[in-house]
Amino acid sequence: MLSSADAQRVADLMRETAAAELLPRFRTLAKEEIREKGPGDVVTVADVASEQRLAAGLARILPGVPVVGEEAVEQDPGLVDLIDRRSAACWIVDPLDGTANFASGNERFAMIVCLVHDRQAIGGWILDVPRARMAIALKGQGVALNGRAISRAKPERPPIGYVGYKVRKEFNRQLPPERRRTLGEVSTLRCAGVEYLEILEGRADFNLYRMTRPWDHAAGTLMMAEAGGAAQRFDGRPYEPAQPINSGLIGAVHPQTLADVRAVFEVARMPLLAGLLSD
Repeated sequence: MLSSADAQRVADLMRETAAAELLPRFRTLAKEEIREKGPGDVVTVADVASEQRLAAGLARILPGVPVVGEEAVEQDPGLVDLIDRRSAACWIVDPLDGTANFASGNERFAMIVCLVHDRQAIGGWILDVPRARMAIALKGQGVALNGRAISRAKPERPPIGYVGYKVRKEFNRQLPPERRRTLGEVSTLRCAGVEYLEILEGRADFNLYRMTRPWDHAAGTLMMAEAGGAAQRFDGRPYEPAQPINSGLIGAVHPQTLADVRAVFEVARMPLLAGLLSD
């Protein structure tokens, strides 16, 4: 459905959009150009302009394929239903992942695009905008970061990962010391796109998210799978872009790492995950 030339056109579009809409606004936003969609959920004029440019460019690459963008969904929540269609395709777009970081002048922000067909991710792109790192994955064809093929083996050290502040605090409180030592450092960058690239680079090995908005995770989970890993919902079923956003996600670069991390978190029986961790 998507040629290698078209995959490169998507990457070029993302770089062009970042240069035109994001970088000129970084650390130059006025107060009135930033607002809250909800408590702690920030959006800026850069998000909107970036999404509009991406949507127009993607329509030229695959005419007739609709775009499910994070900001468009705010205006029309029904757009997410396009992801759950059998034998149909759509783009999923996060025009500025890590908006709160961007708005505060923190350089951890990214752009994410995913192509879904028949409810499955078949193409994924993540651009770390400040560092110009680009990862591209096509289903069944592997994943590359800055043109270098990525394949991750099981880490020899205790696995390092990304989890949210509240989950980290709770499992540090609950886990017996001997179980806690089976995991390495856990932290958050507050930007899923950059976290996925750090995992591909080998600086971390797993991630865990309570909320799984498709524009944050559809591309990254495809990349982890293409690098040799996997991603599961909290109930043990495979991650899918169309899953309910409260289904949770545990992903890792190696299946055994995923099993090991899952076992540690289930031991804790954290109230934050109560009712979701079950097999």
